[in-house]
Amino acid sequence: MSEKICQKFGSIKKKMYLCTLFREKSIPLILTRTSNSCSYSPQTKQQMATKIRLARHGHKDYAYYHIVVADSRSPRDGKIIERIGSYNPNNNPAKVDLKFDRALYWVNVGAQPTDTVRNILSGEGVLLMKHLNGGVAKGAFSAEEAQKRFDAWKAQKDAKNGNIVKAEADKKAAVAKALLAQEVETNKAKAAEVAKKRQEAADALAAAAVEAAQEAAAVEAEAAE
Repeated sequence: MSEKICQKFGSIKKKMYLCTLFREKSIPLILTRTSNSCSYSPQTKQQMATKIRLARHGHKDYAYYHIVVADSRSPRDGKIIERIGSYNPNNNPAKVDLKFDRALYWVNVGAQPTDTVRNILSGEGVLLMKHLNGGVAKGAFSAEEAQKRFDAWKAQKDAKNGNIVKAEADKKAAVAKALLAQEVETNKAKAAEVAKKRQEAADALAAAAVEAAQEAAAVEAEAAE
């Protein structure tokens, strides 16, 4: 092992040590002292800091998200490394547009997805493909077999989503049909009410005409006498 130098820094209550490992390049690591020696686990900066997360867009009543790769230390709306997709939870099922190859690349190099993004990647098969590629690397099965398994899973998922979409469409059609039937019944009731009022007005007018005729006949009779 190459020589390493530990420098103490920080408060008295919590002693921290900066361990610098001298190889071809210096890799600074911050570790907590647990004994008289320092231990370390070398990690790259990209593995430690890179996150796959959601970036919110839209407005208050209609929010959708971009799936982005960014430094975990950057602010929510700060600079991103790459945009690899979008996620719209307003649909049923939620609409996901993902650059599969780029998502798989970032997961393979150690980028850490948030919980929500992990569920999205799992639903899109990225984590399954990573697992299958691991099996291929270990020699458990061939790449063709891995692709066959992934295609079978994808077909099953698409069929399930198709059933959900069909059920949602049927539900909307049933609701629209019920609303149309209700509107027809309402219009019939209104038409019947209008016809009733018109008939009552016509009957009242006819009664008034009969009464006027009777009064005119009575006046003529009196004049004849």
